[in-house]
Amino acid sequence: MKLQSATIALLSLVAIQSARTEETATMTGSKPTPTYEDVRKVAPALAAYTQNRLLGDVWKRPGLAPRDRSMVTLAALIARNQTIEMSYHFNLALDNGVKPREISEMITHLAFYAGWANAMAAAAIAKDVFEARRIGADQLPAVSVTPLPLDEAAEAKRATSVDAQFGASFPGVVHYTTDVLFRDLWLRPDLAPRDRSLVTVSALIANGQTAQLTPHLNRAMDNGLTQTEASEAITQLAFYVGWPNVFSAMPVAEDVFKKRSH
Repeated sequence: MKLQSATIALLSLVAIQSARTEETATMTGSKPTPTYEDVRKVAPALAAYTQNRLLGDVWKRPGLAPRDRSMVTLAALIARNQTIEMSYHFNLALDNGVKPREISEMITHLAFYAGWANAMAAAAIAKDVFEARRIGADQLPAVSVTPLPLDEAAEAKRATSVDAQFGASFPGVVHYTTDVLFRDLWLRPDLAPRDRSLVTVSALIANGQTAQLTPHLNRAMDNGLTQTEASEAITQLAFYVGWPNVFSAMPVAEDVFKKRSH
């Protein structure tokens, strides 16, 4: 009975999301996310894996909340500019409890970590979803906000290290890293530091940027992400960014886990 109930709930969720995606596409003239039937006509095994393994298994694993899985997945899609599934996953994220202001901040944040054009493409799709769901400006973060408290000692240590390493050759990058990223963007309050870190780590893995993973995974765990949640986020990403990217990230993450356990 439990398996039957879970299957019914899954199919209901898929039907709701497909209807919303089609509604958004009708209103905006955009191409909707392919349905299971569309996929079955080309790759029936892929449709089965999607329904049974990805949505019916991975998304239901207990180590990471559905809300967080949505944030991880959206971060990967935005980072890789994979727009065809964004409408579906923006809707699913909202249904899973991600607030419109958090989605807005995720897109803004990823402009810095995955590129402006990728963020602009995501914003265009989110706009259609927000309009279809009647999400207005009152549910979005303000441009000017009261920043979160800054750990002055930790930030001074980071800034000094980066300046010593790159300041002479790349003063512009060092300046914007300190003034815009860590003394502005990371202090915006409408995306919690733990979630901002989760989004960043997901984007880094999605784009195969493992050189930056150690400091950001450590920062994520300092911000409250548990080892179990980090492990599950990487498991989720295997299906959305591919096994090679995840297997490149796992040794780095494993090293972080081991060093933090001592």
